[in-house]
Amino acid sequence: MADRRQYTAEFKREAVQLSETSGKSIRQVAQELGLAQKLLYRWRSELLKCGDAAFPGHGALPANEQEVAALRHELERVRQERDILKKALSIFAQVE
Repeated sequence: MADRRQYTAEFKREAVQLSETSGKSIRQVAQELGLAQKLLYRWRSELLKCGDAAFPGHGALPANEQEVAALRHELERVRQERDILKKALSIFAQVE
């Protein structure tokens, strides 16, 4: 099985730019660059969706998605704290 190739953000941007400005089809550009057509389509949509924040690298999330993940984590922690306090309150209410 072949190793997965890794491409720099600069290469991805240049490949997308080439596919948009060369007048060639996505298929032709992908073949010339040795890429899968589907990969080039994915890069185009990511660049269109995220702009300069596209391709953060090494599995990193864009800044806005990192913030969402951090907020979800904090929400889960706060819910757990709330549940613990509810249980403690019911225990103290039974004692009295």
